[in-house]
Amino acid sequence: MTQQQVSKKSNSSNLSVLSKLFLYSKKIVTGTVAISEGFYLVYRHQLYKDPNNPNNTRYVQYFCRRLCEVFNIDVRVHGDIPREPALWVSNHVSWLDIAVLGSGARVFFLAKAEIEKWPVFGKLAKGGGTLFIKRGSGDSVRIREQIAEFLSKDIPVLFFPEATTTDGTKVKKVHGRILGAAIEANKPVQVCVICYVNKNGQLDTVAPFIGDTTFVAHIQAVLEMPKVTAHLKAFPRISTEGHSVESLTKLVQETMQTGLEDLQRDVLVG
Repeated sequence: MTQQQVSKKSNSSNLSVLSKLFLYSKKIVTGTVAISEGFYLVYRHQLYKDPNNPNNTRYVQYFCRRLCEVFNIDVRVHGDIPREPALWVSNHVSWLDIAVLGSGARVFFLAKAEIEKWPVFGKLAKGGGTLFIKRGSGDSVRIREQIAEFLSKDIPVLFFPEATTTDGTKVKKVHGRILGAAIEANKPVQVCVICYVNKNGQLDTVAPFIGDTTFVAHIQAVLEMPKVTAHLKAFPRISTEGHSVESLTKLVQETMQTGLEDLQRDVLVG
């Protein structure tokens, strides 16, 4: 390799590094602006005074859409997204799911009670209506009771019944105990699925938060990733009338798995 070729290769490498740094810095700035907007909404509209008012979900939706812009995610909704109060469930691929689901549907999310004490994000989440759940060994009954109470007040709640993230190829086992909250509150279950697709029309491999990747490392990877399209599809509501927890869990499992397969068939190339 000649000196000229070495110089060209070095310059190309430097430009690539500078390009990544510029993109990374730009997203950090836009992310900071989005968080500031979130606090503005909370205090401008005094959401903290009645954080779980269902009317506040429109502000949550706006903030989630801003987050999708920050992380370079284009959300495409397939069909209509219902507005009626329900217990929402979705497959779980990444922490990005919250921004994607929140941008398409007007819902509140569940979070561990510890998050409420987090600096900055804890206050923002609390003001925005996040429902904090106290979890512990054998505490599923108490969690179900808390969610049933939210649903009985027409507060739309979403949780991930797989209880873990996946690579997005399929739905893992659905844990149905919390679905009992919908039966107790006599509210329907609203199933939806998410599919992250890269520019080549294949399942994206950066968006999934799986394996041994740390949260910080994954944020960095997401900040550097090219534009990803998140496809979101909702299905007809499932009435809980006449269902046991077991039968409802089985139906939700089947609906999610079949729904994800159908969505992938529609949006993936080849």
